[in-house]
Amino acid sequence: MDNLIKETLSILRGAWAKHGDGLVYPCSFGGESSVLLDLIHQAELPIPVLTLDTGRLPQATYDFIDEVREFYGLNVQIVFPDCREVEKMVREHGVNLFRQSPEMRRLCCEIRKVHPLKRVLAGKSAWITGRRREQSPDRRNILAEEADAVYGLTKYNPLLNWTWDQVREYISQRKIPYNRLIDRHYVSIGCECCTRPITVGEDPRAGRWWWESEEAAAECGLHMDPLRGYVGGEGLEGEGI
Repeated sequence: MDNLIKETLSILRGAWAKHGDGLVYPCSFGGESSVLLDLIHQAELPIPVLTLDTGRLPQATYDFIDEVREFYGLNVQIVFPDCREVEKMVREHGVNLFRQSPEMRRLCCEIRKVHPLKRVLAGKSAWITGRRREQSPDRRNILAEEADAVYGLTKYNPLLNWTWDQVREYISQRKIPYNRLIDRHYVSIGCECCTRPITVGEDPRAGRWWWESEEAAAECGLHMDPLRGYVGGEGLEGEGI
C-alpha cells in the first residue's frame, strides 16, 4: 500500500509540476475518487476539482459531494449538460432512450457527459482520471501518462496499479468520505438508471449498462476515440473519470 501511495503522489505531483493551472480533475465521485481527492489534499496540490451532473445521479453521489466539500473545504465545480441538447434528445427519443439500443445509450452519454466534459477541458492541457488496469480488459494496458486522442491533451491515471480491494482498504484506514453505494456492492458508479450492484466474481464494469452485450457496454464514451472506438492497450489509451 505504501508503494502505491508513493507512486500515485509522484504521478500527481509530476502532473501538477508539468501543467500547473492547465491540469484539472473531473471527478466521478465513485470509489476511486475518495483516494484521489485525499491524496491531492495530502499533497496540497491546488488542482481544480469538478464533476459532471448528468441530471440522473444517485442521491448517494450528491450526498458524497456535499460531504467532500465540508470535509476538505473544497470548492467542487458542478458542470451540467446543455439543457437544449437534453430537451431535444428527450423530445425525439424519450426519457429512457438508453434502453432502446447501444447507439441510443451512447447518444445519452454523449449529451449528458461527453459534451460537458469537452467544454471544461477546452483550454486545458491535461486531466486526471480514476481509471485502473483491473477495471476491464480495455484498461489493462493503460499508462500513468498518456496522449489523449479524444480530447487532444494529456491524460493521467494515478491509480492505474490499484486494485478495488486496495481502494476499499485505503478508505477504511483513512476514515475519509466515500460514496455509500460502495457498501451495497456498487463498484462502478454512474447515473442511477444505468448503475447496479455486482455480485461476487462479476467484472467490475458489469454494474453498468448490464442489458447490453459485454462489448457494447464497455465504456460511456468519455474515453473513446470517435473514429477508432475504444482506445485501450492496443492504442493510446483505454472509468472513467
